[in-house]
Amino acid sequence: MELEKTRPKSGRAVKMTDIARIAGVSSSTVSRALTDHPTIPEATRNTIQALAREHGYVVNRAARNLRQSQTQTIAVAVPLGHEREQLISDPFFLRLFGHLADEISQRRYDILLVREPSPDAHWLGRLVQSQRADGFIIVGQSDQHAALNLAARDYRPLVVFGSELPDQIYCSVGSDNFEGGRLATDHLLRSGRRRILFLGPAELPQIDLRLDGYRQAIGNHGLSVDESFVLPAHFTGPSAHDAVRELLARGVEFDGIFAASDGIALSAIRALESAGKRCPADVSVVGFDDSDLASQSHPALTTIRQDVPGIAATIVDHLFRRLEGESTNSSTLPVRLILRESAPGP
Repeated sequence: MELEKTRPKSGRAVKMTDIARIAGVSSSTVSRALTDHPTIPEATRNTIQALAREHGYVVNRAARNLRQSQTQTIAVAVPLGHEREQLISDPFFLRLFGHLADEISQRRYDILLVREPSPDAHWLGRLVQSQRADGFIIVGQSDQHAALNLAARDYRPLVVFGSELPDQIYCSVGSDNFEGGRLATDHLLRSGRRRILFLGPAELPQIDLRLDGYRQAIGNHGLSVDESFVLPAHFTGPSAHDAVRELLARGVEFDGIFAASDGIALSAIRALESAGKRCPADVSVVGFDDSDLASQSHPALTTIRQDVPGIAATIVDHLFRRLEGESTNSSTLPVRLILRESAPGP
């Protein structure tokens, strides 16, 4: 490609038309070359990009997106209807956000993070109508199943991290929470534990399936579930610690704990230790997530590992396929039992 020798007048901001004139191509060719569009030959792309660098030209991304009716942005929203004080700095959230950010940025999109405490039934509809993003990833169903269904009736580029529910309209990607609960409880039972607590917010999607797996494992061993051992506990705050301490103060005997998250499990271990109980000698504990804290705690935490990189990759893949007009089914990814000190093998 031959280059014209004309240069923009000094003192004036370089425009796309200037680069096009210098390169001897159309402005649309320059536009596509500067965004690495595959229809532009590599040699031409390299030449145009070198000219842009030489003359200090930067694509006005906002203007381009406005012309194309796109934002080149994906919103990642966290509804907190169930846990208003939960922070985005929660270790599991941070890990998932990091992998989502990697997947989204590889597609040359920006990320908008939205924390939505105390959402009402129309919060997601309003967010979609704001046109701040081209697609939406919702991290956690919380108590917002109806709101998610409402938005999904008319809006396709929406994927939710969570469990697949019977009357679900939206696309979800999540872990096999039932199998995780079953694996955790079965491990405790095979290790000789018989009086096993369940700690967690069992009213929430995903957590209810972990509880179902707990129940299934106990039944598979020919035992009955003691409903007084199913204890509510929040992801944040002292509720798990207080629940365990209260049982110990009443003299209730138990020898195992399956916690709905690593944070809840670690809080329970602190309660055991403050009451003079040893983990795992007196009480074995299994968590859920395999957050960074699990391997760094003392004792190191046996837990159920969610495939966070795989979850993030699947969510983003589904979302971008839906942006292209495809339909995607919900996906459930397998989990693994990770053995450490808090509940070693039998």
